[in-house]
Amino acid sequence: MRKIVLIFGILLTFQTYGFAQSVSGKVFETDDKGKKEPLVGVNIYWAHDLQGTSSDVDGKFHIEADESNNDETNLVFSFVGYQKDTIAITGDQENIEIILASNKMLDEVEISARQAGTSLSRVDPILTQNISGAELCKAACCNLSESFETNASVDVNYSDAVTGAKQIQLLGLAGIYTQMMTENIPNYYGLANNFGLMYVPGPWMESIQVSKGAAAVVNGYESISGQINVEYKKPDDSEKIYLNAFADAYGRIEGNFNTAVKLNDRWSTMLYGHVSNNQQKEDHNGDGFLDHPLYTQYNVLNRWKYMDEKFMTQFGFQYINEDRIGGQTDFNKGEDATITNPYGISIGTDRAQVFWKSGMFFDRAATSLGFLTSYTWHQQESMFGLRDYDAIENSYFGKLVFLSYIGDPRHTYNTGISYRFDNYDENLNDSAYSIRESVPGVFFQYTFTNPDKFTFIAGMRADFHNVYGTFYTPRVHAKYNITPNTILRASAGKGYRTANVIAENISLLASSRQIIAEENLEQENAWNYGLSITQYFDLLGRQLSLSADFYRTDFISQVIVDVDADAQQVRIYNLDGTSYSNSFQVGLTYELIKNLDFVAAFRINDVEMTTNNELQRKPLVSKYKGLVNLSYATNLNKWQFDFTTQFNGGGRLPNTASNPVEYQRGETFPAYTIINAQVTKYFKKWSVYVGAENLLNYKQDNPILAADDPFGEYFDASMVWGPIMGRKLYVGVRFAIE
Repeated sequence: MRKIVLIFGILLTFQTYGFAQSVSGKVFETDDKGKKEPLVGVNIYWAHDLQGTSSDVDGKFHIEADESNNDETNLVFSFVGYQKDTIAITGDQENIEIILASNKMLDEVEISARQAGTSLSRVDPILTQNISGAELCKAACCNLSESFETNASVDVNYSDAVTGAKQIQLLGLAGIYTQMMTENIPNYYGLANNFGLMYVPGPWMESIQVSKGAAAVVNGYESISGQINVEYKKPDDSEKIYLNAFADAYGRIEGNFNTAVKLNDRWSTMLYGHVSNNQQKEDHNGDGFLDHPLYTQYNVLNRWKYMDEKFMTQFGFQYINEDRIGGQTDFNKGEDATITNPYGISIGTDRAQVFWKSGMFFDRAATSLGFLTSYTWHQQESMFGLRDYDAIENSYFGKLVFLSYIGDPRHTYNTGISYRFDNYDENLNDSAYSIRESVPGVFFQYTFTNPDKFTFIAGMRADFHNVYGTFYTPRVHAKYNITPNTILRASAGKGYRTANVIAENISLLASSRQIIAEENLEQENAWNYGLSITQYFDLLGRQLSLSADFYRTDFISQVIVDVDADAQQVRIYNLDGTSYSNSFQVGLTYELIKNLDFVAAFRINDVEMTTNNELQRKPLVSKYKGLVNLSYATNLNKWQFDFTTQFNGGGRLPNTASNPVEYQRGETFPAYTIINAQVTKYFKKWSVYVGAENLLNYKQDNPILAADDPFGEYFDASMVWGPIMGRKLYVGVRFAIE
């Protein structure tokens, strides 16, 4: 018995992505030269009961194995315009390849289509956008923060005018309310909240999944406004060698590589490398401050994978070292921080992470046991003018998941236990702060699936916090196919998070504001409700997709960061009143003519919270966002042209009426437009791309308040709402050996 308990405890440190006895692989078509291209949206189902799924933007599919016949079952592949194919399945099968043949005569009609870079999942009851590697190549995409330039759902803005930190917004809410994950591992929160988006190099990414609203309870109790999950390239399904080099007109130089080695039928490994550097000083607005920080980042990741018929395991490590310097152009890092020397910002970061995940498959169909563990160490030593901020984070996450079904595979469930530990030791100007969270939890999630009509998920988890006690997280999601081409989704759920007021708001250290934080801050929690509808049309032989969604977030408890009550203070306290966010978005995708993809979207944000006893619009949040993206590829994909326009609505600015007139700002900021363009030339193994961002050269006027007196009481570099740098030209080259 003792040995069983010991083995069970060890297994707690591992995880799978939800593996089960299953069939998985890819679906392809072939072009006129015999080259395989992935097919998206292929219907894949068991012949006798029509239980099924569909292929994603990369042609991949995963379907639970049928156990009604112990010997052999037939799996059907069906797609409009292609000949149906049926294969016999015996037991588990992985990495199978299916090539569908066109049912059109090529000498009578030419059939060709570009795969969509971004698509909405047809089968997921949670509204999820899949952003493929092809979409990431439409822009420079040097890191995750630059991966959403062609996406209307996610906004990315600078946090301040001096550090280069970026933050996302989803449903009009700050990125702290979006659960960030890498391959379903919670990541880049806490000390990494400000710069974590730049810790994920674009060339390493295989795809990104953006989910709106409350996520599944299996992934934890966070995800108040949504979830962003990054999938890296896999060692058993990636290029042997991939190289990327990039440079822009502002002095930024980057190099990336990844190499995969398949050691044998079961073992494979992959090494990723990234270096980024910028030492070119720029001050185009003449305020005496650098327009962008000087920095150097080194980033390396190594992973290993083992897989056989009944077991899979992956493990690896990542290390990041970054040094960034900002502030006045004459600042030197070695100088003492005094009012007689130039104002400077220095941030040194070291981050190390290890992970291990495994999955065991059982003989019973749709039954598996999965495990995950990850540990992160993060150290930051920083200086903001006369302020010193040093911090160390130690974080651990572990989860055990069991997947099976009740009665038949239409009624599946996930259940398991999790444990999360976060410890922060922080020092701000010799004042020490410590945060320690220890949170074991249990969860159960039931899923009913009728693939032709209805999917329903209901989940509940209970977590036992060392400070806030026991709390419960209920969540439900439903998808109903009104017709095969009309999909309705609805969701409701609760989310929780613990605020780390210093680490999550270090951009406010780039000011002279006095930080006044209330003691005994409560745990944040909110309800999120969502409704969406997606309609697919066949227009002139091509698919047109229309979508509309509405999400509302109601905060029950929230930590308010008040920059309105006093222009020389930041007041942090518990919500006393109302706080909510309403987000409404419509979108359209269509191939206007052959090889010309068109995407258009428009979103309205209504975000208000009670600050200083007044319900008012949240500052620095645009009222709306519009996006138009055009992407054209020539025949045989020799050239590609991408053009994106973003329309950003105005919003409210923090109150500065108490400042002297010369250091005041208006009550609102204006609407503005950003235009980006890129041209890519493809060769057999090479591709070269050139582009421009912010073609209209739009810049926020005087982004730094009191830049002429950085050690004075009115200095503030945190009031950023628009672009800091103007037009940027860049060039890059990619090389791959498949």
